[in-house]
Amino acid sequence: MTQRYPDFIWHNGDIKRWQDATVHVMAHGLHYGSSVFEGIRSYDTPNGAKIFRLTDHTRRLFASAKIYEMPIPYTVEQLNQACRDVVKANGFGQCYLRPIAYRDLGGFGLSADCPTSVAVATWDMGRYLGADVIERGIDACVSSWQRFAPNTLPAGAKAGGNYLSGQLVAREARRLGFGEGIALASTGLLSEGAGENLFLVFEGALHTPPVSAALLNGITRDTIIKLAKDNGIAVVERDIPREYLYLCDELFMCGTAAEITPIRSVDGREVGTGKPGPLTKKIQDLFFGLFSGETADKYGWLE
Repeated sequence: MTQRYPDFIWHNGDIKRWQDATVHVMAHGLHYGSSVFEGIRSYDTPNGAKIFRLTDHTRRLFASAKIYEMPIPYTVEQLNQACRDVVKANGFGQCYLRPIAYRDLGGFGLSADCPTSVAVATWDMGRYLGADVIERGIDACVSSWQRFAPNTLPAGAKAGGNYLSGQLVAREARRLGFGEGIALASTGLLSEGAGENLFLVFEGALHTPPVSAALLNGITRDTIIKLAKDNGIAVVERDIPREYLYLCDELFMCGTAAEITPIRSVDGREVGTGKPGPLTKKIQDLFFGLFSGETADKYGWLE
């Protein structure tokens, strides 16, 4: 499949043509993974294009940069405006956005003080895990690769280097014929997908691993928790052993890219009936209803 790139990208304060936003091959971020980024979606709504939880994503970008002592030479609002500008420049309504800050050319060695460059790209992504996975679900496997142990890499930062772990999990799953991989923490307890958070359903309640399980506290995860509680659905954050993946009534993963993707089997074992279950569909309806107008945007998430 040939990737189609848009015409414009925002890079270090300016809208540039896509091919002109270049990085030197000796940039620090390329050699050491010293970058932080976000994934954001813009949706077509009855009131025009809206970027979902833009400010929350931008604030998390700054939080990730703070953990890695990476000064960002812009304000939250300046980067919010950069996101709006590049969406408009490319004529998009519904699209995916990728703000990224990275240590650029300026020194070598792990502790080198390099200038921070910032870019915002946007493109038409579509469904991340497949065109019809939202409706039919995917088959997943537990990966042989574990997440990093506490106090090694900060899982709470959305950093480029962290996603080397996710690449191993995702590529192993694809090689074995599965739609996505699921990783355990160093404790052997459930963590998250290659790039998605997980929710299990037991007796009408949502169960999800805590942020201490080497996972990113996803903004879609937070959205689901708030929507569920607002609609009388119990949410339990707790440690979850691997075998509960095989015993739950329903299972789904979530993230900006994956949105709400049902999991119909794990390691060849059917989850529930082997089809997306009623509570999963309810959560999908509440989530996608934010963009159709069927779910009230009481938190001001549509910017």
